[in-house]
Amino acid sequence: QVQLVESGGGLVQAGDSLTLSCAASGRTFSDYAMGWFRQAPGKEREFVAGINWSGRMTYYADSVKGRFTISRDNNKNTVYLRMNSLKPEDTAVYYCAGTGSSAYRGDIRYWGQGTQVTVSS
Repeated sequence: QVQLVESGGGLVQAGDSLTLSCAASGRTFSDYAMGWFRQAPGKEREFVAGINWSGRMTYYADSVKGRFTISRDNNKNTVYLRMNSLKPEDTAVYYCAGTGSSAYRGDIRYWGQGTQVTVSS
């Protein structure tokens, strides 16, 4: 059974930084691409960032490009999302996502439970 457990969310001020972590178990982590999504109140869940199995290929939503960095440590079965220059509009529940492919194609198979990020102005 695949499990994705996020951590690292919290309340920060605009301009601050935060790093989210997602620990994966239940399958060979290094075989699959991973992603981060977020959902703000009253809005649909949206793509934030994706990373292929090796970590060499990364993808970002335009709204976070240049501020957020996705990375992974296959030895620790963990994917990270480093968020810099946070803005109030980044406030959302952030979800870790496991795909069904080695390349990132958005084919999400598994979701974490989510971690709240709140950015105050």
